[in-house]
Amino acid sequence: MKAVVFAGDRKVDLMDFPDPHPGPGEVVLQIKASGMCGSDLKYYRNPAGTPTLGLGERKGPIIAGHEPCGVVVEVGEGVTEAQAKVGDRMMDHHYSGCGVCKHCRTGWSQMCIDGITVYGTTGHGAHAEYMKVPAHTLVKLPDDLSFTTGAAISCGTGTAYGALKRLDLAGDETIAIFGQGPVGLSATQLAKAMGARVIALDVMAERRKLAQDFGADFVIDPTEHNDLVSAIRDLTNGEGVHKSVDCSSNAQARADAVRCLRAWGVACFVGEGGQVTLDVSQDILRRQVSVVGSWTFSKNGQADCAAFVSERNIDVDRLFTDRYTLDQADEAYRLFETQTTGKGVFVMD
Repeated sequence: MKAVVFAGDRKVDLMDFPDPHPGPGEVVLQIKASGMCGSDLKYYRNPAGTPTLGLGERKGPIIAGHEPCGVVVEVGEGVTEAQAKVGDRMMDHHYSGCGVCKHCRTGWSQMCIDGITVYGTTGHGAHAEYMKVPAHTLVKLPDDLSFTTGAAISCGTGTAYGALKRLDLAGDETIAIFGQGPVGLSATQLAKAMGARVIALDVMAERRKLAQDFGADFVIDPTEHNDLVSAIRDLTNGEGVHKSVDCSSNAQARADAVRCLRAWGVACFVGEGGQVTLDVSQDILRRQVSVVGSWTFSKNGQADCAAFVSERNIDVDRLFTDRYTLDQADEAYRLFETQTTGKGVFVMD
């Protein structure tokens, strides 16, 4: 089968791999949609052989793509029909741990005490015709959702949902969402569906326009304001927002996400990597604000996100501004790296 590999230094290879076959407890998915995620750009840009940010060791060429969605085509020994059967439409929770530690038992495999496999990073991912995964990582795709929506929920949209649930966002609250890439746009879309008032921020005009189309009540270009926090307070009767989420990984945006909160507000950091500097007394303690982190979502959270999208009839497919075949991977990531578009997805027949 053909599959996409990040070779480093902005090089993408389309390589041949053997078709996978399941061992005990495993299944093979025929991939129907595999989303492109902002975190892919780390591995796209980094020099060959760069470490995986503490996520484990890479052995040989690894198939990219950690937003899998497809159909079960082969089932290994010991997999029950309750777990998976041929023909089932499935997403994949793209982590696998020991399965028995306290984190794995609650669906948080990415926090496994004994180490994890991250599909698309340390294990073969979904930018391919087929993907082999443990049956316990599968999450059923509701019948009314498309494969592309399932791919988005498998990371970007699921991550946004996880952050909003971590914040316990309520319908009478205002939230500032820093960064309107695929995760930020998903947060904007989901926050509006939860009834919140949304202030969306991004430096790119194209992404601000997308946020507006997704229902943001206000869009802000941070580069146009010498005092961004004051600009946000002006939209909230001088108090600041109830909640904020940073999807940008930008140090200044993270600091502003904390400083733009009203008293007792909560900020959530989603974007990976980097550092932020805050005045602990003035920015946090004396305003009684909280700062939390949110690392993607649990397996149960992925299922909850899919149910929310289905029940609220949310058009997640609007996130996708670009669709590709596998042989267009080089073109796809060149455009995606400009960070001016919505989400990209590889679609397989």
